[in-house]
Amino acid sequence: MTDSELIIALVNRNENAFKYLVEKYQGMVYNACFHQLRNMEDAEDIAQEVFVEAYLSISGFRGESKISTWLYRVAINKSKNLVRKNKWQMLVQRLEKFMPGDKQVKIDLEDPSAQDHMEGMEKTEDQKILWNAINSLPENQRIAFTLNKYEELAYQEIAEIMQTSLSAVESLIHRAKLNLQKKLVSHFN
Repeated sequence: MTDSELIIALVNRNENAFKYLVEKYQGMVYNACFHQLRNMEDAEDIAQEVFVEAYLSISGFRGESKISTWLYRVAINKSKNLVRKNKWQMLVQRLEKFMPGDKQVKIDLEDPSAQDHMEGMEKTEDQKILWNAINSLPENQRIAFTLNKYEELAYQEIAEIMQTSLSAVESLIHRAKLNLQKKLVSHFN
């Protein structure tokens, strides 16, 4: 089924088309989410949200990019929103301990999702160091780098997903590599 046929079938709310969309792109969407969130459960939840949004908003898809590019963009944006939400919640939790009153406050200074980002996989110290270095990159560098290195996407497709120019993606990936090199060299020396 071509992208055009798939879009028409989805606009007509064809259930088989939706099943086909999910089967064809679920791995790609999950991986994109996982590489941003580093947590299996969050990645699964966001991937489901991506497909629900795709189903509900397919009529707004203009066809200016491939369906896969559109799904990547939705997955990255939803993942970024969850990261921002989690950071905000962590800040609020930390601030609550300084608030006066009898209010009982549960403060979790350690984010379990960050600690368990490699759940189900063998954890090595080097992997932790690498993931921490990647996580410390500025957001756009991290997104461009992970899409290129872990999703194996071409620079042009990354530019479409991030809605930026090809030269901007090249620059982001180059700066990400330099930043990672600095972080990892200083750690291992």
